[in-house]
Amino acid sequence: MSVPYETAAYEPPESPESPQEHLARLLGRALNSFELPDDTLGALECALAHDASLHSAHHSAGLHRETYRHTWLLADGSALTLWELVHNTTPGGAAQHEVYVDEEELRTATARLPLPPDTAEFELPVVVQVELSPVPVPRLGYLSEGSADHARRLLRRAENPDRPGADTAERLATACAHRITQAFGRPSRAGRAGLPFSLYEHAFLLRGGEEVSLWEVEHTATPDGRHMCEVYVSEDAARCAMERRAARLS
Repeated sequence: MSVPYETAAYEPPESPESPQEHLARLLGRALNSFELPDDTLGALECALAHDASLHSAHHSAGLHRETYRHTWLLADGSALTLWELVHNTTPGGAAQHEVYVDEEELRTATARLPLPPDTAEFELPVVVQVELSPVPVPRLGYLSEGSADHARRLLRRAENPDRPGADTAERLATACAHRITQAFGRPSRAGRAGLPFSLYEHAFLLRGGEEVSLWEVEHTATPDGRHMCEVYVSEDAARCAMERRAARLS
């Protein structure tokens, strides 16, 4: 049984910048972005999620440098990292941005900066280390287009009073990939009676790497036999709803 989808006009949800928008901003401000390998940029075109964090910083005598780690989750489940160096050591003191594909290149570039050693007598550096939490590998079968809009339409067509609320809708506005699978198993009153129920899992991958699932019950167990959609936040809640409706009809 196929899942019906609405044909309403697309209304893009408000959401944080996409992995591609983040990359474009990074490359737009980096003075050496033209040096990045083409295969690296090509891989990032299909990134599903991204994370940026401060890796280290050094401030001394009016000069400063910071390094940032930018990591993208790719469609095949692997991760790709670029390193950004920001400093104000050029004449005029304006902030300069550079980007590198590995830490060795980053260290070489940092060593060229005219900054005092970290052991300066009266000016101790500020060093901040932030560990990037591991990016989970997405499950197979995800689609990477229209995921936030799919979540919005799924919640909009749900008719059950206890459907997920605004908090869930807000979280899923950051969805960057999704998949739909039909759930079977678990003998139930509805299944034994041959009643018209179908259960689907809608799994979403959020930009931070978190996976969230909604459970959709499709049925025609209504007084007039019309099609009805219900959405729940857990499989157990969805199956209990199926049992309740089956009990009313048996």
